[in-house]
Amino acid sequence: MKYVLVTGGVVSGLGKGVTASSIGLLLKACGLRVTSIKIDPYLNTDAGTMSPFEHGEVFVLDDGGEVDLDLGNYERFLDIKLTRDNNITTGKIYQSVIDKERRGDYLGKTVQVVPHITDAIQEWIERVAKIPVDGQEGPADVCVIELGGTIGDIESMPFIEALGQFSYRVGPGNFCLIHVSLVPVLNVVGEQKTKPTQHSVRGLRGLGLTPNILACRSTKALDENVKTKLAQFCHVPAENIVTLYDVPNIWHVPLLLRDQKAHEAILKGLNLLGLTREPELKEWTARTKRFDKLLDPVRIAMVGKYTGLSDSYLSVLKALVHASVACHQKLIVEWVAAGELEDITAEEDPDVYKAAWDRLKVDVLNSLPLQEADGVLVPGGFGDRGVQGKILAAKYARENNVPFLGICLGMQIAVIEFARSVLGLHDANSTEFDPETTNPCVIFMPEGSKTHMGGTMRLGSRRTYFKDADCTSAKLYGNISFVDERHRHRYEVNPNMISQLENAGLTFVGRDETGQRMEIVELPTHPYFVGVQFHPEFKSRPGKPSALFLDKIPAFILKWKSFLIAYMVYVFRVTCGMKLYCNRWIDFTTFVLGEIPYGAGLIAASCGHLENLVRDNGHMRKSVSSGMSNGHSVVKPYVNGGATKPSNGSVNGVYSNGNGVHLEGNC
Repeated sequence: MKYVLVTGGVVSGLGKGVTASSIGLLLKACGLRVTSIKIDPYLNTDAGTMSPFEHGEVFVLDDGGEVDLDLGNYERFLDIKLTRDNNITTGKIYQSVIDKERRGDYLGKTVQVVPHITDAIQEWIERVAKIPVDGQEGPADVCVIELGGTIGDIESMPFIEALGQFSYRVGPGNFCLIHVSLVPVLNVVGEQKTKPTQHSVRGLRGLGLTPNILACRSTKALDENVKTKLAQFCHVPAENIVTLYDVPNIWHVPLLLRDQKAHEAILKGLNLLGLTREPELKEWTARTKRFDKLLDPVRIAMVGKYTGLSDSYLSVLKALVHASVACHQKLIVEWVAAGELEDITAEEDPDVYKAAWDRLKVDVLNSLPLQEADGVLVPGGFGDRGVQGKILAAKYARENNVPFLGICLGMQIAVIEFARSVLGLHDANSTEFDPETTNPCVIFMPEGSKTHMGGTMRLGSRRTYFKDADCTSAKLYGNISFVDERHRHRYEVNPNMISQLENAGLTFVGRDETGQRMEIVELPTHPYFVGVQFHPEFKSRPGKPSALFLDKIPAFILKWKSFLIAYMVYVFRVTCGMKLYCNRWIDFTTFVLGEIPYGAGLIAASCGHLENLVRDNGHMRKSVSSGMSNGHSVVKPYVNGGATKPSNGSVNGVYSNGNGVHLEGNC
């Protein structure tokens, strides 16, 4: 097993996660099998109880692990399925050591940071690195390890000591250290300054680790004299110093590394040079260029609680980007703080209230441009703040035939709104927000715990069965009988109210194996109104469409491995085109089957011509690789993706006008 360690210096938020993911992708493009580990030095056992404002979203894995969002980057870049043990925290390490001490495993010895904690870290890394994560048998060839935080942080010291011992233990040729540092450019003199990186490397070497490669973040490519200076003072060969300068979108990062021969430096350090092929990134390069050239906008209003930090909804945002690129559309996200839609805001700050509604509303008959949203997305969340605003957003979308997608809490919100507005149950609510409500549409699920928050929800991959094979969701999935998606919730739709809701027109088309847990809800009379209890964004992958067309199913229906991509592709089609003739109120099934009134070409044109995704006569473009899913052959997505934590309003290659910020960055 070969190991690549990625550390960071000077400041946090430099993009270690993107760098680690890009390195993994580059090595995979060279023909190697790659796995990843993220080390987080905080004392929490996992990320499950953290506020999104602290560390961004909580990413959920197939096994139910609640982990740092960087593991989502790894999965998207490398198209792998990681486990909860791929995220190491100080809390996990100390807990395992204390458990051993209580069992008497140390035979009465004094338990200390060195050697017991450091040994536990090394053993954990070696054990997890051998777990297959790419669907093949046997361990990977290379394990990329990202050490969170910044060199010099006191909480990282046990890990740095352990990794220093580990590098000596595995020996030369099996360990490569890449240090990500900052080379700032001072506006006053316009000169690239190397001193921060010099000090960072000196501190790293003083702790027993010597970098093989320097990855320098800067606004522009490093000058040759700067590289020479860094090589002299940091004891790193000039050819092993690469620049990660600012780029239009994060898909350029692996290409930057390739163009600067970073893979050769890594392979040389791992004694693999000459044993692998040149990196195959043709598909990646084409996709990156296409992303840069997108012009036609599609606007999606993201109505949420944590809109102040876009990382809180990172996977949702990425899934939207994946779908928009596939549709050749330039995604513009209108960030709408749910609380700003509520009546109390109208009283306290009318200007904020009006601005929020202006970002949400769209004239569906006249197709007005500018900042009005073409579709509405309500993502997951916890707590009652902003709930009323989300209900108002769902009501607006339902009553005005605006495409709507509700995820987790977003689905529950849609059900509550329907019960209030259509059934006339004005106090309908979730027992999470109103335990005394007489019409509990959403109730606490018996599988969880009300007293312990960490790891007690319905977590991980669960199976959803389609009750109606002719429903929108089943068609988008390719007419399969079930689908496996990831969950993270405590509350669910009350099964005792299902018949009442369905008699009024709402349909619960997806359920669990017992038929008691509602997973997917649709409103058949609406052009596109869908809610899902699971989180489809966690399995979203960028790249070319990864679906097959089934017999007699028109080319408009794509079976995406990521449920959100499937949904949002249709959302983009509807939001970009449906409004052009929505005064004729076309039935959804008629639309999907292609039996649309004259002028349907406007939809494809306004959405960037979905013909680019499929060949004539319902055949897919050439696939990257194939596989099996739920008994049907599918095309695996060619995976990229990744994220940096937002800095100065920059993230995700998305233009966001909702808060006056122009966003660029990653996928």
